[in-house]
Amino acid sequence: MTFSATDHAAMARALALAELGLETTTPNPRVGCVILAADGSTVGEGWHARAGEPHAEVHALRMAGERARGATAYVTLEPCSHHGRTPPCADALIAAGVRRVVAAMADPNPLVAGAGLARLRAAGIDTAVGLLETQAQELNIGFVARMRRGRPWLRLKTAATLDGKSALNNGVSQWITGPEARRDGHRWRARACAILTGIGTVHADDPQLSVRDVPCQRQPRKVLVDARLEVSPQARILAAGDCLIATASSDGGRIARLQDLGAEIVHLPDARGKVDLPALLAELGRRGVNEVHAEAGCGLNGSLLREGCVDELLMYFAPMLVGDVAQGLFRLPAAETLDSAVRLQIIDLRALGADYRVRARPLPP
Repeated sequence: MTFSATDHAAMARALALAELGLETTTPNPRVGCVILAADGSTVGEGWHARAGEPHAEVHALRMAGERARGATAYVTLEPCSHHGRTPPCADALIAAGVRRVVAAMADPNPLVAGAGLARLRAAGIDTAVGLLETQAQELNIGFVARMRRGRPWLRLKTAATLDGKSALNNGVSQWITGPEARRDGHRWRARACAILTGIGTVHADDPQLSVRDVPCQRQPRKVLVDARLEVSPQARILAAGDCLIATASSDGGRIARLQDLGAEIVHLPDARGKVDLPALLAELGRRGVNEVHAEAGCGLNGSLLREGCVDELLMYFAPMLVGDVAQGLFRLPAAETLDSAVRLQIIDLRALGADYRVRARPLPP
């Protein structure tokens, strides 16, 4: 399929609109729509803001009105064909009389999965799919992951010195990186549906795990891995009353005390008496969580990597060296050969103030 320069420009605009819902659409995907009249003029634009509210196509069609008849609609995701909280967008496009629909990607949701485009074609509308598909998939990487494998996309954030140390040997870690890197980390927090940490980090740092350094339209849910329910009732992670605690403990007294503080407890033990991390991600997927942002210590970081839970690493490095006895990033068994090392694909490298950020994804073993 060959797409024109006009097609590319319109879809790029639709993707930019979709990003306006970056923090708010969960559990729905981020979607934008642009409608061009036959003369190439833009007659409608829209994006999906929140679950339960009108989808991008509906907003764009309302703006276009009668000018949508004979027009081309550019949508970053295949129009839906099923009744959820809102009616099918495919039907709205048909009723509006559009001539052509271009989708960046097919919808991975099994309830759609090509049915939306098929419905449009059956109504005589010209359809095309695949324009700026890579960009569209990256924008909804968590939604795609949840639809295809039943669990969210987990992005693990670390901050370290250039010699790979996350804290001094006495535990001091604030602040390794500068304000630009910290703001960037909060931007990644803001787009996530949930922020995950472990009890070791809560004991050491008592973090809030909230988005503070950048504007945020809603706070992600906090998730704590605490196998023995050791969290203090005074811990700041519990203050907002929205913390989900994954545990292997059945201590009724501790569970009741934490529930009184507004925490939700999920019992997910593995064979070793630890929290079953893949099961936790599956549980979050069932709850509609698309993206998880993890900030933890070397123990949980290593466990997440070993158990195949990490999809992406967000690693910040400060230009300093603190010595080999300081605390590392991942508690992993020593690789006996280079072939057994965890291999990464670097997908982005950039400077943030005096620091550097590396985005990388684990390669299959």
